[in-house]
Amino acid sequence: MSREELNVSTIYKVVVNHEEQYSIWFADRDNPLGWHEVGKEGSEEECLSYIERVWTDMRPLSLRKRMAK
Repeated sequence: MSREELNVSTIYKVVVNHEEQYSIWFADRDNPLGWHEVGKEGSEEECLSYIERVWTDMRPLSLRKRMAK
């Protein structure tokens, strides 16, 4: 199966870690250790588009907290 075919037929989910960093993961697999689902599933394009809309500050949460002090 080509990468293009895989991208079309694979369903992904959006996951986030404790530092509020986003990624996509295969919907039919357990989440990677330390990551939890945000409730968005779809094609790779849909999930990446969602991340682009919601992840507006790429700095890790710990850095944002330190800078806010």
